Amino acid sequence: MAQSSETKEKTKEKDTKKIKQKIADSSEGNVEQKVKNTLLSLYSLQQIDSQTDKIRSIRGELPLEVQDLEDEIIGLETRVSNYEKEIDSIDKSISEKQNAIKESELLIKKYKDQQMKVRNNREYDSLTKEIEFQTLEIQLSEKRINENKLILENKKADVEKSNEIFEERKEDLKEKENELTDIVAETEKEEKELMTKSEMNQNNIEERLLTAYQRIRKNARNGLAVVKIERDACGGCFNKIPPQHQLDICMHKKIIVCEYCGRILVDDAITNAVDKNS
Repeated sequence: MAQSSETKEKTKEKDTKKIKQKIADSSEGNVEQKVKNTLLSLYSLQQIDSQTDKIRSIRGELPLEVQDLEDEIIGLETRVSNYEKEIDSIDKSISEKQNAIKESELLIKKYKDQQMKVRNNREYDSLTKEIEFQTLEIQLSEKRINENKLILENKKADVEKSNEIFEERKEDLKEKENELTDIVAETEKEEKELMTKSEMNQNNIEERLLTAYQRIRKNARNGLAVVKIERDACGGCFNKIPPQHQLDICMHKKIIVCEYCGRILVDDAITNAVDKNS
């Protein structure tokens, strides 16, 4: 009887161990599946984003060229506006000097008339000095007028030249915008579809990993944040990956990055699965 009780106890312990092992195996399997799903989503996202990059690269430098032309046109408009303000100011200055000359001429005529009526040399000399002063004022005003006319001529030439460049740039901008519009029209539908797929994949990735992915992509010259192992090396920086490291990657127990470039590494099982579903 005692032996039977002991046997039952041992059997119970064995059953308990089996149950615990099944739970552990199940838990480990769940973790592996979760990591695998995350890797599938990350690699799919990378493939989609790479296709989007390729579409945008077709546009080349066009968006920047358009922006530069728009900025240059705004600059030319501002420059012409400033020139026109300066021209108005110079015109006003010339007009003031011309009025000053007329006033001086009237004063000279007045002083000369007064000279005809003076009673002594002292009054005559005083009026002569006034006439000389007004004559100098006329000469100075004429000098300023000539200087301003020369400046005015140069400013008008600058305005004309700026307006010519302005019209040329407007034509250039129109051409570049039409070219860009045509390219965007050709790829817009495909790009929207890719953006939708990208958002769907992003929803399957933890925010922490997604942030890391976007950071790596931003810093990588070719925009690759998730790469596969090729010839025992990282597909991003081409540095050799140790065999044990490769085995860990194939196990899908955790997200593993390249110790040299920081890119997320995946094996053929992940890439083949994504390519098959593409």
